[in-house]
Amino acid sequence: MARRSPIPIGLLTGLLALTFAASVPASAQSPKREPPAARNKTMPAPPAKLPRVKASQAKNLDFLFGALKAAPDEESAKEVEGRIWSVWMSTASDTAALLMARARLAMEHKEYDVALKLLDAIIKLQPDYIEAWNKRATLYYLRDDYLHSMEDIQQVLKREPRHFGALAGLGLILQETGDDKHALDAYRRALAIHPYLDKIPGLVKTLSEKIEGRDI
Repeated sequence: MARRSPIPIGLLTGLLALTFAASVPASAQSPKREPPAARNKTMPAPPAKLPRVKASQAKNLDFLFGALKAAPDEESAKEVEGRIWSVWMSTASDTAALLMARARLAMEHKEYDVALKLLDAIIKLQPDYIEAWNKRATLYYLRDDYLHSMEDIQQVLKREPRHFGALAGLGLILQETGDDKHALDAYRRALAIHPYLDKIPGLVKTLSEKIEGRDI
């Protein structure tokens, strides 16, 4: 499969020094690629079963991120990761929670048009619900709409710069569009937050070896 031109993206000052260019080439907006199902595309996502937390427990995130970074092994890290995802997924709005449950189910059944309408409604109702932006970024990625996916990732990182799932997703988009340098940067930022993030250490190793010695 031919590689496409990299999406123009700058590494500027600000939270995690990640931002997005004002425009994306037509090749990135309307890529001629295999159907997503054929490539088995995946983005970092919360586990199917999460511990129960209250929306008010978001204040505990600093402690959880400290525990995640200091985790001695993968098993310990996964336990902390689950609690972080639980906080991200929680919302004080019963309506938003119900819509999110339906959106997740629609995505599982590849009913992407339905899922998009539900996520649009959640974001309109609760614009600071981080996981609604992240879930919609994932949906756009699955539909090969990288422009809108990156825009939503930007919204996630603006609200939670430690969102390792969004950073890993950004890396996947950049790598798929041929921008290995910035993909590696995004992956490394994700690993600095979550050292045991699924598949990302291997991608960092592969890209590090690939671009070693290049004038970047």
